[in-house]
Order: sequence, then structure tokens, then C-alpha cells
Amino acid sequence: MKGVFLCLLSALFVGLYNNLYAQVLPSAIGGKILTESRLPAEASTVVLLKYQDSSIVNSEITGKSGLIKFTGLEPGSYLLFIGKIGFIKTYRGPFQLLGGQTLVIDDILLKPDTKQLKEVSIISTRPEVEVKPGKIILNIPNSLIATGSSVYDILRESPGVRIDNNNNINIIGRQDALITIDGKPTNLSGDDLMSILKSMQSNTIDRIELITSGSTRDDASAGGIVNIVLNKGNNIGANATITGTAGYGKYYKGAAGVVFNDRTDKFNIFGSYNNSNNKSFHDFTTDRLINYNQLLSDYHVDYNAIQLNHNNNFSLGTDYFISPNQTIGFLVSGSIIDDSFTKNNNLKIFNQSVPDSTIIANSDVKRHITRFNYNLNYKGKLDKAGKTLTANFNYNTVNRTSAEYIVNDFFNPDGTTYRAPLLLQNLSPSNIHIWIAKVDFTDPLTKTSSLDAGFKYSNVISNNDLVFGPLVNGAYTSDPAFSNHFIYTENVNAAYVNYTNKYNKFNFDIGLRAEQTAATGNSMTLNHVVSSNYTDLFPHILFTYKKDDKNEFSLSYNRGITRPVYDKLNPFLYYTDLYDYAAGNPYLKPEYSNTVEISYNYNKEFITTLYSNIVTDAASFNFVEQNDTSKVNINTNINFGKIYNYGIRFFAPVTFANWWNANFNVDAAYQRYIAYPANGNLNKGTQDVVLTSTQHFIISKTLSAEIYGKYETPSFYGINQFKSYYNVDASIGKTLFDKRGNIRLSVTDIFNTLRDRSRINYENLDMSIIDKRESQVARLTFTYRFGKTTLKAIAPHHPGNEEEQKRTLASN
Repeated sequence: MKGVFLCLLSALFVGLYNNLYAQVLPSAIGGKILTESRLPAEASTVVLLKYQDSSIVNSEITGKSGLIKFTGLEPGSYLLFIGKIGFIKTYRGPFQLLGGQTLVIDDILLKPDTKQLKEVSIISTRPEVEVKPGKIILNIPNSLIATGSSVYDILRESPGVRIDNNNNINIIGRQDALITIDGKPTNLSGDDLMSILKSMQSNTIDRIELITSGSTRDDASAGGIVNIVLNKGNNIGANATITGTAGYGKYYKGAAGVVFNDRTDKFNIFGSYNNSNNKSFHDFTTDRLINYNQLLSDYHVDYNAIQLNHNNNFSLGTDYFISPNQTIGFLVSGSIIDDSFTKNNNLKIFNQSVPDSTIIANSDVKRHITRFNYNLNYKGKLDKAGKTLTANFNYNTVNRTSAEYIVNDFFNPDGTTYRAPLLLQNLSPSNIHIWIAKVDFTDPLTKTSSLDAGFKYSNVISNNDLVFGPLVNGAYTSDPAFSNHFIYTENVNAAYVNYTNKYNKFNFDIGLRAEQTAATGNSMTLNHVVSSNYTDLFPHILFTYKKDDKNEFSLSYNRGITRPVYDKLNPFLYYTDLYDYAAGNPYLKPEYSNTVEISYNYNKEFITTLYSNIVTDAASFNFVEQNDTSKVNINTNINFGKIYNYGIRFFAPVTFANWWNANFNVDAAYQRYIAYPANGNLNKGTQDVVLTSTQHFIISKTLSAEIYGKYETPSFYGINQFKSYYNVDASIGKTLFDKRGNIRLSVTDIFNTLRDRSRINYENLDMSIIDKRESQVARLTFTYRFGKTTLKAIAPHHPGNEEEQKRTLASN
């Protein structure tokens, strides 16, 4: 099968190559750019202009040979503009080009610019935050607070982004956002996704896109999309940036990494490597009250865990520029994660407030995860009208081994034991294979309109084992009540069409996406199969009215889907202690959303958005089931009911002085949760307000500081009532070595206030929770950049396997 696939793939690219080259016209202009010493002027920017109106026809960056060549030209008169750092800008021409002619011009010599005493740095004109209809763009190289930060830190402080204590990332209500890196999924979620995001440093990031109203070209994500666009390393020549971080909270933190590229006129080789070592803690306390048969019991749990995380995150890729209009590329990326956990779960049981017994579960966990993604991509411009074809082929694997050994000790109130220790083994290996093929076509019908169409094929196989059982006669055994072998297969076929047009001051973006899903969950041990087959339509509408250069209004509608992460479908019963378990649900269905947004954008900076988001078959939050007789508590996911979410978002950048500016973000919502009758009688309305602000201070030309603050009012989510919370971060940074270096001191959660405090009082469940992860950490980061500063912008690459990788979950 793989051989057939590779043959078909090779035939596709050969056909494309031959077909596209056949369309190139023979007319061309070529030559050589040299310095006064007649050496090749590498990294010169050469722009071909029409002589009549100076409109840009094409541009090139010279390679090591200094040669340039523009092909596929129409007869006419042309100019050349040549620019290079440290040299005087030069125009040459006009050159009269005849039909079918290949004109070789005389060598062009560049003169040094004697006024330039130092190397010139290119300063980006992109604002730190760009606001567009349905999208906020964070330009990371322009952010002071981002320097030396991890992607996790940047997201946690981004406007409109919420990361809860369970490491769920939300930008639309409480629905899980689709997390993509350069358009490709991370393959991980929960704690393992956080490990990846914490190991990725800001020097590897170009921008982060927060998309609440995506087009039909994107996966139909109900919770929006957080797209992290990597710095591909498009600088001419050889370039690299190194970063090192040392930190300390309650325990040590450390990270080091490099991002590099070497670009010529035909190739761009780029890559990155980051290594991180972190020690952290996770504590939580629960009180579960059970009132049954006139007996009030309190099951009080103190859980303490220490995690050691060693993460290697890497990428290596190359782009080959077949011609100015065609590029083929290959990228391999991945991570190797080694985690170890030391857990202590102390359960104290009280009956009528009188101590009854204590069960202490101590365990050690060793976990190894490898994630590899292979991507082959092509992008070509088919004709002078601008028709483009993009193709992506991905193969992704996630392999995990996990071994946990648990010792349960049982004590009476006086400290004596009432039974022998119970020793348990918990082995949970898994491997996931994902194959993706995605093709996109764009046809600019007119100067103001275009048509996009494409398809996507996805095939997933998730193979999971759980071997759980006690130690009997010196050997661990498998308990059939817990052990299982589960194989999940899923095939999703998607196709879309999208039309955009501009008429006077109006912009229209209308599309439709269709997705057909066939899935099967096979519990091999239980000989039980669950199958599903469904087809959905996802319309997208975006109307924009641009009154003038400063005032813009937009209206959007999107229908989306959130399929369960693969791990939530496994029918396994995961052990915490004898009275607490977590369980997957093979009958879990996707949740659907309908989102409407009305936005007003002033001066491309201030944006106010009214939104409505209605979720059916809501399943993104945990649901707790309690058996009053056995006192056993099971944490799982179900299709609970409907969520109605109505609110207003406001984002405003404000400049108070030339040394002080700030961003303010407000999200105020009214939410109503309605349970399906089978899940209880919940019908609750609640309010939620989130306030965030980032203050920027320029102390001197090389010294800057930032303060970030967040506050959230008491809120209700699922069946949990949360208390309010706030946190404050601060950082100060200094540029060094002629702006090539930067050192930054940052402190997160200065007042150590970041924790979840909640209570569940629903049906027969009455439980209070305090959940605290390590958040108060000081870090010192140094960054240094080698190489040149001449830039050539290249569009970000989106391999197209975002949705599948988001749903690949490896949990604790």
C-alpha cells in the first residue's frame, strides 16, 4: 500500500512539474549583480518593474553566484531595482523585451553606501497585535514580553486565551480550541501538549493567530483555532538564534535551544532544536460528602505529585524553489518526552465527622512518548492569472509507554494497619498512526473575487492497551475487570468550496464544508464493537463593510464540530485510589456549535465583538458519577446537554506616553447550561467576566519592562462552580551586543494566587476542590542571534493534519 502511495505521489509531482513548466513563456531577462570588486553581491534584493507605471512584476534574492533571471514575461519595457544592505540603491533600464526573447543585460555593479557606518537592521513595521475580522494576530518578534518566553507563557498572557488548571486551552467560551503549529496538529493534549508548548521558545515563533471565525478551508473546529506559526528561518545566508533559560520556583527549570536556516536562491534549509528539563508539583485537595442511609461520610483526599519532565523538541525541513512560482518542500518534526511522576494520594474517611480509616496510595510512574510528523508539500502558481495549487501529504505517529506501580497502605484511626498492603501494576502503552492527504486550489476569478476549493482525506488508527492488576504470589496479574485492549479506527473525508468577493466597500466570504466520518471502536478483550457513520455540513459566512480607513464592521456565522480526543473514547477504567477512578466513553459523540459574531473595528486596533455561541451534545467538561452504596467516584465525559453562551469582547491598545503603552481585553458573557433529562435537571444561568491587561514600559533604548494582570469573576462551567481568581506577571529585559542579544528576567504569578477553587453540588454529588499547579516561577533567559538580517517573507505552511493531532491525547 505504501509503495502504491509513493508511486502515485511521485507521478503527481512529476505531472505537475512538467505541466506547469510547459506553460512558462520563453521571454526572460537575466544578468549578474556584483560589488565594485566584481564579487557576486549575494543577498541583494532585485525587483522587476514595469517601465510604464512602475508596478511590481516579480522579485528575487540573489544567491551566492549573484545571478538573477526573470522568466515568463510579456513583451514590453521593464526596469530593475537593486538594493543591498551597505550599498547604494540602484535602478537600471529601461529594457525593451521582445516576444520570445531572452535578454542578458550587462553586469550591474553596486557601490558601497559610505554613510552607513554600521550594519543596518530591518525593523518590522507589523504591530505587536493585529486585529482582523474573526482573527487576532500576535506578532511575536515585536513583543517585549515574549522575548525569552515559552509558547505556553505567551498563550497564557494572550488576549482572549484561557488556560485552565487541567491544561485546556479556550478562545470561544469554554470549548477546547484546535491547537495547530504551522497548520499541523501537535499530536498531544493535556499535560503532554503543555510540555511541548513550554519547551518551544519565542525565538522559534513568527506569530500566533487566534481564529474565532475560520474559513471552510480550515477544519471545522467548534472551539476556534490557535495557530502557532513558526519562524521558518527565511533569512538569506546562514543564520541562527540560540536561547538559554534557567528558572526556579519551588523546583528548578531549565531550557536551551537553537533555530537556524541556510538560504540560497534555490534552497532553504531550516530547523530548530529545544531541550528542556523541569521539575514541578501538582497538588489538589477534595472533600466529597456522601449522605446515604442517614450516614454522612466525608472522603477527604490530599494529592501531591512531583513531575520530572525532560523534553526534546525538533524540526528539520527544506524548501526547493523549482522556479519563482513553484516550491516543493519536506519537513520532519517531533518530540521525545521522558516523564517521571512521584504521586502520593492520601484518602481519609470520616463518618459523622468521626475518623474511620486512612488509605495511602503511593506510586511511581515512568512514561516515554515519541511524536514524529513527516510532511511532503508542494505549492505552485499555475498561470499569470494567479491560479494556485497546494498539496500536502502527512504521516504522523505517536508512541507511548507508561508504567505505574502503586502501593496501597490501610490504616485505622490510631495508625495501626487493618489489612496487608495492596500492590498494583498499571501498564498503558499506546500507539497512534495518522495518514493525511490534502489538496487546495485557488482561482482568482477577477481582480476582486476568488474561488477556493479542496479536499482532505484522513485515516487514523489508535491502538491502546491497559494491563492492570495486583501482585499475587510475587508476580503481577491482569485483572479482567480493568484490563482491556482497544483499537479505534476513524476515516474522515472532507471537501469544501469558498467564494470571496469585494464590491465597493463590502467584502463577502461565503463557503461550505462537508465532512463524512466513519469510525469503529473495537474492545478486543470484551469482544464489543461500537460503530458510527455520519455526514455533516459546515457553512461559513463573513460579511465585512469598510466604511472608511478607520471604521470597519463585520458579521460572521460558523458551524463547527469538536470530535472527542482519542483517549476519551477508550473504555478503560483508570485507577487513582480504591474509591476514585477515571473512565473513557466509547459512546461519546462529537459536540456541535453555531457561532455568530458582530464586530466593530476602529483604526485596525480597537475591536468590539458581540457573540452568540450555542453548543449541542456538550462533552468538553468532565462529568462525575458517584455510587452512594459503594462510595466509588468515576470521572468521565458524556454528551451532557446544551450550552448557550452570549457575550461581548472588547480589545483596546492605549498609548499613555511615548514610554508607556498598554493592551486591555474584556470578555463579559452570560451562559446557560441545560442538561439532557437522562443527565439530571440542571438549568442554570450564570455570568462570567474576564479582564486582562499588559502594560509596556520603555525605560531606555535598551531596557524595557512589562506587567501582565488577569482577573476572572466567579464562574460556572459544566457542573462546577468556580471562585474568582487573579494573577500578576512581570518581566524586565535588556538588549545587548548591538541588538543581537537579549537578557530577560521574568516572574510568573508573583503573588502565587493562580489555582482553581470549585464546588460541585449536583444530583447526589457534593464535592469541594482546590487544585494548584506550580505557577510562581522566576526565570532568567538569554538570547543571541547570529547571521544576517536581510529578510524574505514566505507564506506560512499548513500541512493540513491539525484536527487529528489535536485529538491525539496522552494523559497522566
